[in-house]
Amino acid sequence: MEKKSNSTKYAGASLLTAIAASLCCITPVLALVAGSSGIASSFSFLEPFRPYFIGITILVLAFAWYQKLKPTKPDEIDCDCETDEKPSFWQSRKFLLIITLFAILMMAFPYYSGAFHTEKEKEIIIVDINNIVEKTLDIEGMSCPACNNHIENAVNKGSGILEVSADYKSGKAIVKYDKSQTNIDSIIKNIDKTTYKVKK
Repeated sequence: MEKKSNSTKYAGASLLTAIAASLCCITPVLALVAGSSGIASSFSFLEPFRPYFIGITILVLAFAWYQKLKPTKPDEIDCDCETDEKPSFWQSRKFLLIITLFAILMMAFPYYSGAFHTEKEKEIIIVDINNIVEKTLDIEGMSCPACNNHIENAVNKGSGILEVSADYKSGKAIVKYDKSQTNIDSIIKNIDKTTYKVKK
């Protein structure tokens, strides 16, 4: 019985660390849905710890599976009645499998989060080709593909944006806009409303 309850505790611990590992990426999507980017900034401090949370999640899940799959030794059985007893759902392999799959989904969230960012078709009217400006911005705080989507959506909310491409690996965003409809300060302001900051 001790083995079964321990595996449930390990499953719960791995679930928490998996959620913590992706909290920095999940909250911008939740903020987008809720319409409040201030929520997202409250969890951005967790981003540097993401690799550690992922490592802890994997270790805890591996240990939980080891505990669940290792054979019971005869000296660990107190009485014959324990071997016949069917474990509850919360102590079963099925529950541990669900937790494992959910943990994997949480850890991989940055790589499929773009599906939650809806792109709107914008009608762009260019008056003069000389008004088109392209700027490269250095951005602090980007760490995964979800950050790219968050920044691109924030910039596209402004008028006069022709094209935006963010890259978390380089920490840069390239913005092409019509200077008769917007300016760089307005674009920077939209980015700064998110959890990321433009380096001056």
